[in-house]
Amino acid sequence: MKIESDVFVNSGKIPVLYTCNGESKQPPLKISEVPKGAKSLALIVDDPDAPSGDFVHWVVWNINPEISVIENGNIPGAIEGHTSLNRPGWIAPCPPSGMHHYNFKLYALDIVLSLPKSSTKIDLVRAMGGYIIDNTTLVGLYGRQN
Repeated sequence: MKIESDVFVNSGKIPVLYTCNGESKQPPLKISEVPKGAKSLALIVDDPDAPSGDFVHWVVWNINPEISVIENGNIPGAIEGHTSLNRPGWIAPCPPSGMHHYNFKLYALDIVLSLPKSSTKIDLVRAMGGYIIDNTTLVGLYGRQN
């Protein structure tokens, strides 16, 4: 399974346009090679380098496994959970200082999840336990100099 972007390579820099210093757009993502047994996909975007620890930028589940492109944060039928700002939706990278790693973690599941929309990354990770049949990560870098 693969997750890629046309705007940055794995371990490459995320363009300013997709950050709080630009237009805060959600970078386009391409999904391929999803396992045949997948009934849904889940996506977690987080920043483990945040000053307060792991900062969750996006949580989405019940993504149709046949989807191949995610643009402008539009994922028909999928459910967005709560981020570290306690609300659904994409939060653009905006580190206070230094270079940060933004992990776009994609999971193929052999189940469609039943979670409330108020669920967080922790809730999603718990619910996925035992149902993950494949996973992959795309890492983007972005930072500010002190």
